[in-house]
Amino acid sequence: LLVTDEPPLLAAGLRFVLAGLLLFAFAWWRSGPPRLSRAEIGHVVAVMAGTIVVSNGCNVLAMQHVASNVAALLNVTPALWIAWLGTCGPRAAALTRRSKAGIALGFAGTALVLTPGPGGSYFTALGWQLVILVGCVGWSLGTVFLRNARTENAPTMFLALQMLAGGLALVGLAAAVGEPLAMRFTPTSTAAFLWLTLMSSCLAYSAYHYLALHTTPVVVGTYAYVNPAIAAVLGWAVLDERLSALQLAGMAVILLAVALVAGYLGPARRRTQPAA
Repeated sequence: LLVTDEPPLLAAGLRFVLAGLLLFAFAWWRSGPPRLSRAEIGHVVAVMAGTIVVSNGCNVLAMQHVASNVAALLNVTPALWIAWLGTCGPRAAALTRRSKAGIALGFAGTALVLTPGPGGSYFTALGWQLVILVGCVGWSLGTVFLRNARTENAPTMFLALQMLAGGLALVGLAAAVGEPLAMRFTPTSTAAFLWLTLMSSCLAYSAYHYLALHTTPVVVGTYAYVNPAIAAVLGWAVLDERLSALQLAGMAVILLAVALVAGYLGPARRRTQPAA
């Protein structure tokens, strides 16, 4: 709803700037001022480029042309990308044969989701859907970089710096492409802006940041499991969106693939009997 009422890049940028300021104030109060060495600035720029500028920039632009439920289905794919890319770097985590099969199956499901919806033009839809996939790859690369980087700041401070830098970059990008640099703040867009700032940027990003630092790539990707079902229901109920049979099949294939990658469909482990 936010991208339909407001300039998409500007709205996304301001959302992250506001969330970054809130987290920055909290992190400073809790752990002191930030550390801004050259290496740390490089870490912030690298992570924000992938997880905010590329990921959110591509998504808000593409969602003006792609149904929200289709966009959510495609945003499940980082669960596969992160598991695959997580096999590289100092904190690499190997994949099982079942996980590799799941990744291959997931990309097949993505191909089904890329088919046009009812009455859609294949090539028009495909172009913007590929933009969303570029954003998914950017998110995944930023996540894997964060896992392997030795940051100097506390996690909340690093996240605040990441959001401030990413938000300012999106505002600058909005100006560069000629977006109007003014928000209308309709009742709908204001509610969406506040929800995304507080619930998504401040709370959800903080939880995801913790997972990225403390768990395996496979577990990190589990954040994407519930998105397709919720988005499909909301898109149908609120925006009158529809999915084709092939797209629904693709959603099922992707969820099956993610379950394989995460090991949820593996053979049950035998419980050892306690010693007599």
